[in-house]
Amino acid sequence: MFDCKETAIICIDIQEKLVNMLKNSAEIAQNTTKLMKTAAILDIAAIITEQYPKGLGSTIETIKNIKNFKTIEKTTFSAYQTEEFKNEFDKLKVKNVVIFGIETHICVYQTVIDLLEKGFNVYVVNNCSSSRDELNHKTALKLMRQKGAFITTLEIVLFDFLKSSKHPNFKEIQGLIK
Repeated sequence: MFDCKETAIICIDIQEKLVNMLKNSAEIAQNTTKLMKTAAILDIAAIITEQYPKGLGSTIETIKNIKNFKTIEKTTFSAYQTEEFKNEFDKLKVKNVVIFGIETHICVYQTVIDLLEKGFNVYVVNNCSSSRDELNHKTALKLMRQKGAFITTLEIVLFDFLKSSKHPNFKEIQGLIK
């Protein structure tokens, strides 16, 4: 189970144009917003990336307006290959990474592989990640699992952070998923 102080959340490229091209765009927008709201409520370290925002737009408003999370522009597919991201991430001194985003088989996949190679415990949130087509999404999830990543879901992650209905933020987090 996650310790909030030893875990970082990485939000990969949940940007206007990328979200709009997805068949499950509403679900992805809602789920990613819930996870980022949880990060803000529980004060979990989080970094947002934006792939070439001049062309793909910025992070969707429902995430951008939650908290002033660190946002890093990138052109590399793996966020970890962008020097600013690597520097910011390495400062967090965490061992667990909860990661999600668009597209599962490109930027999420390549970032996950780099993080696994660096020895992190990596948890990919399936229903907060997507690709333009289901085959690429499912194939990337299988490959990441084979390489050592854990594939999980939004609710598993949220309740793992809480650990108990006695958590002081239980009702607030529960309210996000009702």
